[in-house]
Amino acid sequence: MSDDANLPSNGLSYKQAGVDIDAGNALVEAIKPAVKSTRRPGADGEIGGFGGLFDLKAAGFTDPVLVAANDGVGTKLRIAIEAGIHDTVGIDLVAMCVNDLVVQGAEPLFFLDYFATGALDVAQGTAIVEGIAEGCRQAGCALIGGETAEMPGMYHGGDYDLAGFAVGAAERGALLPRADIGPGDKLVAIASSGVHSNGYSLVRKIVTMSGLDWSDPAPFAPETSLGAALLVPTKIYVKPLLDAIRSSLDIKALAHITGGGFQENIPRVLPQSLAARVDLNAVSTPKVFGWLARQGGIAEREMLRTFNCGVGMLVAVSAEDAEALVTRLENQGESASIIGELVERSGDAVEFAGALAL
Repeated sequence: MSDDANLPSNGLSYKQAGVDIDAGNALVEAIKPAVKSTRRPGADGEIGGFGGLFDLKAAGFTDPVLVAANDGVGTKLRIAIEAGIHDTVGIDLVAMCVNDLVVQGAEPLFFLDYFATGALDVAQGTAIVEGIAEGCRQAGCALIGGETAEMPGMYHGGDYDLAGFAVGAAERGALLPRADIGPGDKLVAIASSGVHSNGYSLVRKIVTMSGLDWSDPAPFAPETSLGAALLVPTKIYVKPLLDAIRSSLDIKALAHITGGGFQENIPRVLPQSLAARVDLNAVSTPKVFGWLARQGGIAEREMLRTFNCGVGMLVAVSAEDAEALVTRLENQGESASIIGELVERSGDAVEFAGALAL
């Protein structure tokens, strides 16, 4: 008699253990139209295989260098979960990855997501993936696959987490930053849509101190709820920046202003010999940052090292082309302005003048 025949039968199923295979299959079917909507040259928009495929030659590249980035949404998800708003965090997920690709001059090609939850809710999962697909459409990249992990005991209640992975490409020799970046190059700021996806542990602490609920009117935007106002998705800068990079404008470098703010992100694209001199008087700061600063009693330098303060992307461009870049970006629907320049470094990598209008 085999060992299996001696095992007791208790009738348990995977579903009884907390993993619903049927719900997983239902989610895959529900998201197929959204995934297919992200098709682009090089990817067919089909899912269900063991791996996603991408054809670089079909995408038009001849001698490409691949660029990869991965990221998450952080504790902004806590607000989405508590406010019950799940259709925009997928845009954040894509944005945090593809914006890191375009700063190196790369065109985002494809994206994969990881969605982990304690108990799969098909409607919730569909809303999240539809947001991811919207982000991919905004970035021009294909959603070629992903993973949904139902893990009872690891996540509780309606909790979930997201991670994303993006790959882009640039022709060899077209990567940023450029070697000829130098003193006198101007800094052009492209406006953010709000807090984006960084600093939300501090944001949530300030909201707790304020005594407000997510459903209450936002003090800085009373026409909408606080939850919805703080969940405005991260802006995706891919298309206007690729348009500018591929033009005749003399663009030297790009910096994505994410976690670490101005002080941590700008130096990542500068040589040791250069510093960025930023005129804070020229920065247009959305009202949400003023409310956070006042409500939390946050010093200006702490705001600048935690939040984007209204600048989602910074472009270093030759002085001769700075105004033309501002005009080109505004023609693409962006809000842009010159807020500083590069100088020889003698101290800190980022120098500030003036003050934020908080």
